[in-house]
Amino acid sequence: MKAFALTNMGVRRNTNQDYAYVSEQNVGNLPNILIVADGMGGHKAGEVASEQAVNAVLESIKQNESKDKITIIEEAISKANEKVLNMATSDEKFKGMGTTLVVATLENNVLYVANVGDSRLYLIDNDDIRQITRDHSLVQEMVSLGELDKESARTHARKNVITRAIGVNEKIIADFFEADITEKTKILLCSDGLSNMVEDSQINDIVKEYAGKTLEDTVHRLIDIANENGGLDNIAVVLAEA
Repeated sequence: MKAFALTNMGVRRNTNQDYAYVSEQNVGNLPNILIVADGMGGHKAGEVASEQAVNAVLESIKQNESKDKITIIEEAISKANEKVLNMATSDEKFKGMGTTLVVATLENNVLYVANVGDSRLYLIDNDDIRQITRDHSLVQEMVSLGELDKESARTHARKNVITRAIGVNEKIIADFFEADITEKTKILLCSDGLSNMVEDSQINDIVKEYAGKTLEDTVHRLIDIANENGGLDNIAVVLAEA
């Protein structure tokens, strides 16, 4: 697997609370790892939450002797939740902090994915883009209930209200997905700083336009477009291919 990760503060924010990590090599018993986290909280608490969550995930994976990828990721997310929650409840300056989390690993052309919150994982191939994860957000619940259409959800006043996050409750439930990958498939993880600023169709067009260029070039272009479209939030992007 080849992968590239980058975060950007965006145009309107004064701090960067997004965190992204990739390893093309083994991490513990996982063959590789892709992670995006979007922190929340006052001052720099969100920045701390996202970084600490990713570090806790990596540490847990390295120590886990299981061979089952879902078990490894599930336990790592639990450890991340415990770490962030303990910090949030033991230090006043971190009170109320939390973070989204998307974790993925690829083995034998099967992608294993887990998510908490509204950061996303997409698959892009055959001129098509598919969101694999499901947002844990208020507007997604409204869409699922038929109270709101997807286009209105993009601009809804409460689009940033998430219903699950790392570090908020003692128990955390992540959603898990599996997807088949081909050599032509691009794997995109991102925070809502990208998905709220750039429509899925435009993301697809950019990835297709940059098909002959490097992953790094494509990621930079996606971030540039998000900022050109307003850059209202921090932006995290991970792009990978088998």
